[in-house]
Amino acid sequence: MMNPADRSVTQQVSSLLLRYPDETLTTLVPLVHELVETLPGEARDELSTFLAYFDAHDLLTVQRHYVETFDMRRKCSPYLTYWTHGDTRNRGMALLHFKEAYHEAGLTIDESELPDHLAVVLEFASTGDSELGNALLAEHRGVIALLHDALVAVESPYAHVVGSVLATTSAPEDEVLMQRIATTGPPTEMVGVPGAVDLTLEPFGVQSSDLAMEARR
Repeated sequence: MMNPADRSVTQQVSSLLLRYPDETLTTLVPLVHELVETLPGEARDELSTFLAYFDAHDLLTVQRHYVETFDMRRKCSPYLTYWTHGDTRNRGMALLHFKEAYHEAGLTIDESELPDHLAVVLEFASTGDSELGNALLAEHRGVIALLHDALVAVESPYAHVVGSVLATTSAPEDEVLMQRIATTGPPTEMVGVPGAVDLTLEPFGVQSSDLAMEARR
């Protein structure tokens, strides 16, 4: 298991790379390379492989792949509660679980953002409340592993970023639940039925991380 400092850097870099790629990310890539080189073994290798992909393609190509992967494929959803609750009314309580964790830490996220997006949780774990954030990641490690497998299946370079996230936690997975989800998919009660909560997946935007702060550590 990596030390807390390396885990924090891995999570912060992964959070940045799992957001919609834009010009801001392009300007931060040289610093990201420097940070990744300081990481141990698996996390360094996974993130370096993704950065090699990013460096080899123009921004528009990366953006197109991001949309095709995360926005157009539900099997690659980065929203953690979608995997366990699908588009069902029960997902509202699951989302509340994340919001309460952020509130307990004294943080508030923009209402336009869903709190269970993996990038948001990673940002919280790395720069917010490490204990609470890592508890959320450990609790959903099995889901993150399924996302990783889905990205591998479609040969997405983003599988390497999620692989680096898995390297930050070794919590046991719920084998039975994860196998069921892998076989049958998330629950299928659709939004729009009477009494259901409309939780249609929407993109989100999060502010850029202060990576320079990590570089000075």
